[in-house]
Amino acid sequence: MSGDLLGRLLAVVVTSAVIDDAVAAPQVLGQLGRAPHPRLAVVGADHKYYHQDLTQWIATQSPGQWRLESVRRPPGTTGVVWLPRRWVVEGTCAWLGCCRRHSRDSERSTASSELMLRISVMHLMLKRLHPVNVYPPCRYRLAA
Repeated sequence: MSGDLLGRLLAVVVTSAVIDDAVAAPQVLGQLGRAPHPRLAVVGADHKYYHQDLTQWIATQSPGQWRLESVRRPPGTTGVVWLPRRWVVEGTCAWLGCCRRHSRDSERSTASSELMLRISVMHLMLKRLHPVNVYPPCRYRLAA
């Protein structure tokens, strides 16, 4: 799944769990063309995506257009560490995890899973454009 800094979905590919993320990354990046995303220059990823084949694919498929920027933990740190730009993707995945349809793997094909992710992101963006307060304001009972 690929998104921008605001959490908007740019591309999505659903694969089998046995496929490594760095191996499937060219499928996601292949959906990002230069014409629809002319300002895309940096592809951020965590250390899992720092893979020689992925770096070579970016160098051959988009020479000079994109660069892979791997976000790593500072040396010698332990515990939870705020890593810049990584939490954008984590937040988007957490928002999508709130959808009941994504809470378990009920889709029969990867194409339907990709479609449901796109629909869920559309729903999320519509909720951001027009937020609705579904909860009435809290009213305490008056003391007798």
